[in-house]
Amino acid sequence: MLPHLHSGYAVDQAIENETDRLVVIRFGRDWSPECMQMDEVLYSIAHKVKNFAVIYLVRFVANLYFVAHFLEISSDLSSHYRLI
Repeated sequence: MLPHLHSGYAVDQAIENETDRLVVIRFGRDWSPECMQMDEVLYSIAHKVKNFAVIYLVRFVANLYFVAHFLEISSDLSSHYRLI
């Protein structure tokens, strides 16, 4: 299972404190088919990229909309990635 970040502070700390690896954050809704598919892909590669990337999941909930807004992420996640 991939770790979840539950607050804007946790997102900020994950980004600021990781100095050696790329921080990958999947913003979305856990029940969304697109997010579930992306989560499977991210989970399947997490072990392979652990030396140079760390992967987190963030649920879109009311208290995290400001984080998404700050990072310029819309709630229409289908426009941000396509799985091939």
